[in-house]
Amino acid sequence: MENNINIDEIVEKLLKKEIKVYQLDSKFGERNAVIARRKYVEKLSNVETRHIQEYTLDEKLAMQKNIENMIGAIQIPLGFAGPISINGKYAQGEFNVPLATTEGALVASINRGCSVITKCGGATVRVIDDKMTRAPIIKTNSVVDALKLKEWILDNFAKIKEIAESTTRHGKLIQISPILIVGRNVYPRFTFKTGDAMGMNMVTIATEKACSFIESELKKEGIIIDTVALSGNVCVDKKPAAINLIEGRGKSVVAEVFLKEEYVEKYLKTTSKAIEQVNTYKNLIGSAISSSLGFNAQYANIVGALFLATGQDEAHIVEGSMGITTAECTGDGLYFSVTLPDLPVATIGGGTRVETQRECLEILGCAGAEKAVKFAEIAGAAVLAGELSLIGALAAGHLAKAHSELGR
Repeated sequence: MENNINIDEIVEKLLKKEIKVYQLDSKFGERNAVIARRKYVEKLSNVETRHIQEYTLDEKLAMQKNIENMIGAIQIPLGFAGPISINGKYAQGEFNVPLATTEGALVASINRGCSVITKCGGATVRVIDDKMTRAPIIKTNSVVDALKLKEWILDNFAKIKEIAESTTRHGKLIQISPILIVGRNVYPRFTFKTGDAMGMNMVTIATEKACSFIESELKKEGIIIDTVALSGNVCVDKKPAAINLIEGRGKSVVAEVFLKEEYVEKYLKTTSKAIEQVNTYKNLIGSAISSSLGFNAQYANIVGALFLATGQDEAHIVEGSMGITTAECTGDGLYFSVTLPDLPVATIGGGTRVETQRECLEILGCAGAEKAVKFAEIAGAAVLAGELSLIGALAAGHLAKAHSELGR
C-alpha cells in the first residue's frame, strides 16, 4: 500500500497546510513520511538535499526512539585514534578510539597522545564515582515549612527510597543531598545509581513518584507543598556548574600516566618542566582568572568527538568539558593526569542504539549491558591523550606549525 502513495500529492497538501508534518508517519508509513518531509523542505528552501537523503538507518526505529520529523541523516567524518594502552579496572589492553569531528588536526593530535602514552606503559584509569541526579523545586508556604520539609526528607529517606525505586528495575536512590532552601522554596538533589543507562529518564520518573509521595505524606501533617518543576537546575543537567565539578555527576573519572624525562624529550620534543609551566599558567591560573569551570585545555574536543561517534547525548558535552588537568615535574620525569568529575555516558538506550553509533561502541567492545564503566575509562584515557598532546605542543611551540602543515 505504501509503495502506491503519491509523494508529490502529500507535499502539496503540506504546502497548502491541509496536513501536519507530524501526522505523516501514522498516515503514510515512516519511509514515505521521511521522503515527503524532505521534499517539502526542499520546496520551501529551494535546496536539493542530495546528501541528506543517503543513509542506512532504520527510519522506523529512529523515529520511535531518537528523532521527530525525520528528513534524513547527516554525515560527520569519522576517524580513530590509537591504539592506546589502558590499564583500567574494566578497560584493559589496547583500544582504537572512534572519533567523529569536522575539526582538522584533532584526531591527529589525540593519536599522537595515544602513541606517547602507549610507549610509556599506558594510561591508568579509574572511575571514582558513579551517579545521576535530579533536583526538583518544591514550593512551601514559608521558610518554617521549608525547614520542616527538609527535616522530613532526612528522617524518611528509607520510605522515599522504596517509593522511588518502585519505578525502575535498575535505578537505586543512594542519597538526597544537598537539600537547599531559597526563600520558601526547597531544592532537594536526588542522587541515583543507574547502571549502564545514562539514566536521566529513569531518575526523572523515579523523582516524580517520590515527590508525589512526599506531597501526600506532608498533607496528612497539615503541610501543603507543591512540586513546581521536576528540574530546578540544581541537578545540574546539560549546563556547566560548580556543584557538578565538586560533587560529580554521571561517571567521575581520573586518568593518569607517568613519562620518563627521556620520553618527554624524545616524543613530545619538550621538557617536563615546560609542560608543568604551561599547564600551571594556562589551565590553572588562566582558567582561574577567567572564572572558568574547566581547568583544562580541550576536554570538550575529545569528549565531543567521542560522544558523537558513540551515540551519547551531545548536550552533555558541556558537562564533560569541566575538569582539571595536572602536570607535575618530578625528579625523573612527568606525572600527567586528567580528572573528569561529570561524564554522563551510557552503553544502552538513547543514541547508543543508532546503527552507526552502535558499531563504534562495538569497535571498543562497549556495546550493551555492563559496559558503561569500561566505556567511561576509555573516554578518560582518550581525554588524557588529547590533553597531553596539546599541552606538549604548546610547550614545544608546535601548535601553529601542526595546523599549518595539516592545511587547517
